[in-house]
Amino acid sequence: MCHKDSKALRARLNRIEGQVRGIGQMLADDRYCIDILYQIHAIKAALSKVETEILKTHAACCVEDAIAAGDADAQRQKFSELVEVFAKAKL
Repeated sequence: MCHKDSKALRARLNRIEGQVRGIGQMLADDRYCIDILYQIHAIKAALSKVETEILKTHAACCVEDAIAAGDADAQRQKFSELVEVFAKAKL
């Protein structure tokens, strides 16, 4: 995996981790349900952005390397991995 921006992705994930802990605190504080739901929505959006960045990196790095190498088996494997991820996302 080649992540030029892995530091930025880790920072995003650390913020998301803080948001999740915040929801736990909101529940403990018996906060208003709608406020909690807004925070959950924000976490989902943030995770989606991280997912998109990792997907872009996979296409630009891993898939591109398999194509450049001319290795048909590696190309099929990389494509199958993408299909698998998207199939699971549909569930």
